[in-house]
Amino acid sequence: MPENSSKQSASSAAQIFSGLDALAFANDKPKLAATFKQELADFRVDEQLNFKPTEKGEHAYLWIKKVDRSTVDVAKQLSLVTGVHGSEIGYSGMKDRRAEARQWFSIKLPAGREAELMACESDSLRIVETHRNSRKLKIGSHRSNHFRILLRDCDGSRDEFERRLAQIEATGVPNYFGLQRFGRDLSNLNQVQVWMGAALDAGSGGLINATAVSIPKQRFKRSMLFSAARSYLFNQLLSHRLELGNWDGYIAGDVLNLGGTNRSFVLETEVEWDPTLQQRLEDFDIHITGPLAGEVDPKDKYVSYGEAADIEEAVCKQFNTLLAGLRHFGLKAARRPLRFRPSDLKWEWLKSEQTDGASDLLLDFSLGKGAYATSLVRELCVTREPCQ
Repeated sequence: MPENSSKQSASSAAQIFSGLDALAFANDKPKLAATFKQELADFRVDEQLNFKPTEKGEHAYLWIKKVDRSTVDVAKQLSLVTGVHGSEIGYSGMKDRRAEARQWFSIKLPAGREAELMACESDSLRIVETHRNSRKLKIGSHRSNHFRILLRDCDGSRDEFERRLAQIEATGVPNYFGLQRFGRDLSNLNQVQVWMGAALDAGSGGLINATAVSIPKQRFKRSMLFSAARSYLFNQLLSHRLELGNWDGYIAGDVLNLGGTNRSFVLETEVEWDPTLQQRLEDFDIHITGPLAGEVDPKDKYVSYGEAADIEEAVCKQFNTLLAGLRHFGLKAARRPLRFRPSDLKWEWLKSEQTDGASDLLLDFSLGKGAYATSLVRELCVTREPCQ
């Protein structure tokens, strides 16, 4: 939806953005339904690192079980108890708050002080394992996340649930960013729109006027808002390609990702798409990617062109305030696969404890880093909010 003005109030900015319900589906919008996250234990996630701690070094690595607490809240608690500055505390990724999650944290703390960490523990936080390592844990250091999700009181035939699960396993899922990125009622998007919109100088060709805006002081807050903007643009591009029917098919100029890695490549303009590449795409060895908007590095060899670039540009220009802001503030453009496929997907039907005649469905699967379990569930069924 194009913007009508370069400057937006908070209320008008909210009208620009649409929720996840408006995004296209890979296999049509499901008619099935289930209750999601009725209990905290209904959504369990275990984070798996992509390396083993060295058992030596100045950083304590903690595998922490948290219940109904955010990742940031746990990091703050570690800092409060030990007096270690937040900059010396690391984690690999954000995990759902309303869930039971086990994830890794690091803290720069001498081995002789590890006993202090016990003061962090409570009914909602427990240290499961402790190791030592020579380096701080960085964002994206995990290999995968393992999920166990209970969908309660499933509404629809078991055959249809299982048909859609088999389809997800075979053809993958649109790699949408989840609702967590955008805040309650899309508040993060509305904030970043107002922030960047206030900095646009309509009389200077859409350039950012840095003196016209109050930049959020907290680095984490800025990062969260930047992330919301980039995630929204990516979701819109992916939804558009689903509507065009080419989200999982190559078009001229696409940037391709090597499955399970951060490596990308493009075909030279004179190189044609061939049966070998098509088979690799069907085997999930390679993936079509979409843009994480920002300033393109002139040295970047992996930039879309031709038809793919035209589609990306057309979608992103509909939200030019976000696009201009991301570029001005130095966000580096990157790429993200348009799809993902769960590993070791299993399911089991359980008798509902809440409703006579209904069934609960237990899902068990793993996802690579960056993929959202909620995006998988979205392709399976419509989720109901639990009764409070």
